[in-house]
Amino acid sequence: MKKLAIIGGGAAGLAAAVAAGEALRSPGGSNASHDVEVVLYEADERVGRSILATGNGRCNFSNAHIDAGLYRNGAFVRDALIALRGRSARRDSATAASCDENPVHEFFADWGLEWREEGEGRLYPLANKASVVLDVLREACAAGGVREACGSAVVGVVPPERTGEHFHLRFADGAIEHADAVVVACGGRGLAGLLPERYRVASARPVLGPLRTAGSVAKSLDNIRVRAALTLVDAGGTLRAREEGELLFRSYGVSGIAVFNLSRHASPGDRLLVDLLPFVAEADCESYLFRRRKRMAAHVGELSGEGFLRGLLLPPVSRVVLREAGLRSEALFSKADVPALARSLKALPFVVEGVGDARQCQVTRGGFSVGDFDATTMESHLDKGLYVVGEALDVDAPCGGYNLHWAWASGLTAGRAAAVQLAG
Repeated sequence: MKKLAIIGGGAAGLAAAVAAGEALRSPGGSNASHDVEVVLYEADERVGRSILATGNGRCNFSNAHIDAGLYRNGAFVRDALIALRGRSARRDSATAASCDENPVHEFFADWGLEWREEGEGRLYPLANKASVVLDVLREACAAGGVREACGSAVVGVVPPERTGEHFHLRFADGAIEHADAVVVACGGRGLAGLLPERYRVASARPVLGPLRTAGSVAKSLDNIRVRAALTLVDAGGTLRAREEGELLFRSYGVSGIAVFNLSRHASPGDRLLVDLLPFVAEADCESYLFRRRKRMAAHVGELSGEGFLRGLLLPPVSRVVLREAGLRSEALFSKADVPALARSLKALPFVVEGVGDARQCQVTRGGFSVGDFDATTMESHLDKGLYVVGEALDVDAPCGGYNLHWAWASGLTAGRAAAVQLAG
């Protein structure tokens, strides 16, 4: 019997396993007639643990508005999604998707998952628990005859030297097994040494997480949330990225979804400029502050700096902004102080030192170069029968369900392609 080995029991690996099982299953519900065994190897004691942690335990499993342009190596992702839509449209099924529909969503609907859409197109299971997504996937694996091999850490894959030979799988405990095709779905960490040296690997680093910043300002604002526009620039002032949303100050730096998205582009030494008045254009900020001062002075009289900002910012934030502007909180706030305060309010600066807490990062940037793989099948250009999917490829995207969508899409593509190749 031939063997399809899927390395990694996370989102991409489970999707690949389900797709392979579906492709191999005969009308009677068995894949025995194809003489292909699908084995899902997972280093952990159970599959899908990473899925349970997504979306704060609710699993933001996709987005209603997938855009390949949001992804790193977007051209590769675009070609992959187009190919998947094409195959889905040609399925001989009463529920077949059209080219205008989303095959990942169709896949989950076919297996019974119901969901709802929240802000910015984020899709969550209707039951509001990540466990129901995993339940659907595991049931689909079982229906396809997939064998789970948990506690099995694959640390090396050696492709066959000649046609007709097997892949060699080397395990952490020294064991060796063989396979006729392999899908690498083990995430973006620990890829060094997994495949032969001829495969190009972009160095992996955790992203979509908080940022550590220099100085004590963030610490003085620990656990305070503000709505802000965030601009990330390099040391020379060149724009890297911009986001708007909620900012959470932490003792080590800054957090929040906007920061998570910026972390994909941030490097040590970059500056993060926090605009605390995103509803006011920069060119209008001084006029806005002059009007505010005139109106308040008519009712209150003389104003201190902190008094002027009362009702606009929280007191701890006001003190930080005034200090950055070179003003004293208790001192009289005059017209001459407006320009300096405007600059501070529109661009409160923080210097990035690195990732704040790698444990909170949602994905890993880096992985095997997409140039070594076929976007329409995920198969290697260098070794027939070897496929790489999900975070193991150098693909990542912002928060919002995009990264999980890529995991499902690439896994479905590779699982089906590998199974068809072995059964053919």
